[in-house]
Amino acid sequence: MTQIPGELPGKPTAASRTTLSHIMTANDTNLLGTVHGGVIMKLVDDAAGAVAGRHSGGPAVTASMDEMVFLAPVRVGDLVHVKAQCNWTGRSSMEIGVRVLAERWNESTPATQVGSAYLVFAAVDADGKPRPVPPVLPETERDERRYQEAQIRRTHRLARRQAIMALREERAAQGFDD
Repeated sequence: MTQIPGELPGKPTAASRTTLSHIMTANDTNLLGTVHGGVIMKLVDDAAGAVAGRHSGGPAVTASMDEMVFLAPVRVGDLVHVKAQCNWTGRSSMEIGVRVLAERWNESTPATQVGSAYLVFAAVDADGKPRPVPPVLPETERDERRYQEAQIRRTHRLARRQAIMALREERAAQGFDD
């Protein structure tokens, strides 16, 4: 990618990549005795927020969470690793990809992936208004694939939003008040 005049200099993917690790306790459980999905979602949001703040060089807020997938339950005593990186950037928004891994705290078995998510963050200034973010510079073939997939997800988010708004306008024109 070449830099456009007046645009912020790009940042490589590794510049903001982060891992947050946490041991799950009985306080984190749901009624089934496994870790509550909301606890995992908070860790995902925390890690993604750290990446968004690092990449953008300041405050960033969660705009949406896409495709939160739970692949396996997390148990009390699991050491959870939440790995996050910036996959794509727009003018003021960033897609952050997150992988959630778990391993037993007292075993030497490899961690297994238990979840994943994509979050969109908006960089904001002191008044809460959008501010520009530097472009992300993919460094590896995997980063490039993630960048391209993020563009597809963005296109789908925008098309979905447009289709929903069109349906609401159509229903309003038909006299439905919902």
